[in-house]
Amino acid sequence: MLALKPSSVDSKFSTTMQAYVFLRCFCTAWVLTSFFPSYSDVDTVLITSNMIANFCCEPAGWVQTKSIHISCPKESASSKFLAPYTTFSRIHTKSRVLEGHVFDVNCCRFFPSGLVVLSGGMDAQLKIWSAEDASCVVTFKGHKGGILDTAIVDRGRNVVSGSRDGTARLWDCGRSACLGVLADCGSSINGVAVGAADNSINLGSPEQMPSEREVGTEAKMLLLAREDKKLQCLGLQSRQPVFLFIGSDAFNCCTFLSGFLLLAGTQDGNIYQLDVRSPGAPVQVIHRSGAPVLSLLSFRDGFIASQGDGSCFIVQQDLDYVTELTGADCDPVYKVATWEKQIYTCCRDGLVRRYQLSDL
Repeated sequence: MLALKPSSVDSKFSTTMQAYVFLRCFCTAWVLTSFFPSYSDVDTVLITSNMIANFCCEPAGWVQTKSIHISCPKESASSKFLAPYTTFSRIHTKSRVLEGHVFDVNCCRFFPSGLVVLSGGMDAQLKIWSAEDASCVVTFKGHKGGILDTAIVDRGRNVVSGSRDGTARLWDCGRSACLGVLADCGSSINGVAVGAADNSINLGSPEQMPSEREVGTEAKMLLLAREDKKLQCLGLQSRQPVFLFIGSDAFNCCTFLSGFLLLAGTQDGNIYQLDVRSPGAPVQVIHRSGAPVLSLLSFRDGFIASQGDGSCFIVQQDLDYVTELTGADCDPVYKVATWEKQIYTCCRDGLVRRYQLSDL
């Protein structure tokens, strides 16, 4: 086994990474001896990503790396820290500026075609844009409060929105019309998610015949992350309740992992994994810090989560370690997105960071 020791640092690596190490473990001794010889009794150290850029590997010579894997077998703890492949400090010249919202834009997403964008703003409007020429082709009006999140149904003929006014609405993109209020919660809806339901889940029957303009809503579930500490699930077509779960704090975000498994993140840092077939008790509750969980994204056989303290991490069932996406340096990471072999994060520091999946 080759021993690694720090050598030179590369100035192009300016981001930072957090490494949580444990006392009286081999990993602690290695990290502290190599990087911080003057520290002998600390629980947490901050490692800049340029420290992992270059290591001298004897006798192999110089190697350059974007990641470092630290483990503590005694405590059954292991993490891989991944530095950004690219950091975008400004938007490239081929960008499109989508202008039309009156106030802040809270959310945006691409339609499955990749040529159309859906956005929601504090002006209580939803807008559909052409990504090719930046024109606004549709504007939806009807909400009484700012739009906080959206979801696209199937291939995109219908979309769902969640608002500060406490309602979730279904929209017809072709006719720029509201097809109905799916739920009226009396509390802000911070996050929405749509997913296909497992055959074993009873979604109920609609009280009225669904509109012919509803496309792809059958056998779908709608998940609502609410400000009043409630996570609500209902049939998208039937509008019938499936379950109502009460958490420890306001729910900020939610996503489906499968036809019966889901995740939801709260303001106090809890990530709840629930089984729709038996939602009374969580499958597990993940708590890494008290910082708000801001984004959850299904990824491979696990998920990616980001929090208000700058942490962003990947959990996969087939791996015995957590992958940490570094660089945010305590600024909130608001959103995570994936495309092919890339992971993108957006942060309050104004930077978009790209990570290579090949580095995982």
